[in-house]
Amino acid sequence: MLDPKYIYENAEYMRKICVDKFVDCDIDAFVKVYEELKNNQKELDDLNQQKKQAAAAKNHELGKQLKEKGVSIEQRVRELEVQFKEIAESVPNLYSPDTPYGRDDNENVVIKKRGEPKSFDFPIKDHADLGLNLDILDFDTAGQVSGSRFVYIKNDLVLLQFAIVNRVFQTLSDQETINQIIKDNNLTVSNKPFSAIVPPVLMKKEVMKKMGRYNPNDQTYELTHDDMVLVASAEHSIGPMHMDQIIETDLLPIRYLGYSSAFRREAGTYGKDTKGMIRQHQFDKLEMETFTTPDQGMEEHLFMVGVQEYLLQKLNLPYEVMLCCTGDMGAVDYRHVDMNTWIPSQGKYRETHSADYVTDYQARRLGTKFKDKFDAGRKGFIHMNDATAIALGRTMVAIMENYQQADGTILIPEVLQSYMGNKKVIGK
Repeated sequence: MLDPKYIYENAEYMRKICVDKFVDCDIDAFVKVYEELKNNQKELDDLNQQKKQAAAAKNHELGKQLKEKGVSIEQRVRELEVQFKEIAESVPNLYSPDTPYGRDDNENVVIKKRGEPKSFDFPIKDHADLGLNLDILDFDTAGQVSGSRFVYIKNDLVLLQFAIVNRVFQTLSDQETINQIIKDNNLTVSNKPFSAIVPPVLMKKEVMKKMGRYNPNDQTYELTHDDMVLVASAEHSIGPMHMDQIIETDLLPIRYLGYSSAFRREAGTYGKDTKGMIRQHQFDKLEMETFTTPDQGMEEHLFMVGVQEYLLQKLNLPYEVMLCCTGDMGAVDYRHVDMNTWIPSQGKYRETHSADYVTDYQARRLGTKFKDKFDAGRKGFIHMNDATAIALGRTMVAIMENYQQADGTILIPEVLQSYMGNKKVIGK
């Protein structure tokens, strides 16, 4: 949620933001409710002052009349506050000056490419066929048990998944590596490592709404009996960890690296990526979530993009960095970057990572604030960033296909071999 006063004072600009982000939001209704609420609150404050004066003068009859009048005004204020909150939370975040205008992902802008796609001198297989032949993926049994878009990951591919997990946790807890990433990207952020987290995958619906990620029509799985939802990404339940807290600036930044399963309905994607692990209802992710002061928010975002690049470079996977347009970024996002990794069987880059700088948009809803114990004037709402460290399903797809060999086996990336007992190949 944005500062309501900012929305009111910049109503015309906010109309443009809504149009550019293709968000259905009635700024005129917001202005009307804002003014009416403000007027009613002032009337109520004046009335309370008059009641005090009547009480001091022992004018009980006037005090009674004022009290009765105040009841109706208080009722109206409560009604307006409900309307105000509903409209204010529907207003999207601003977007960064370098965010391109566009309607959908076709208008995103590639700002960097790294690595050359490999040329194969044999007919390549896609990851689904590789996985079936090597007995490391089982879609048929998963389909019988759970339905389409589910899979059993088996044998060496399970070991590969946890090799990636261990590698990423080790990387982001290592001070020297953090320093190197900061240096490589010419940043001035803190070199504080990430703290490891395994968060809940179930959340209260009201908390997911505060995160601005509640999307029941397309993505969110709901447990209506319990008024809970399943997370679609680990940061959904990491972001609220400091809900209704005031954090002193000397503790910032706070950086978390969370590992969990993610659940997505994938509504509206009928016929897309029906084969394999590109688009699943359930998959595992390593997700970064950080909390900073406003002056460090953008640099923290660039740092997290740098982390993503570092991890892909160590896996020696070709990738591109894409700045997402206004129509393809979330309503909560101020700046949104996607990282797409080369998938040989499709002959194109597919999204494996995203990084979202959300400024104080989520923190206002969550009540997460900061204060400087040495400077009383330095206080406000925390700025938050979230970014994929590794989406395990799609990253393993990229590894399987880019590292496949003519005999149908899969080379294990060198950086992961020590985490798999120095094994070098996944074979039958």
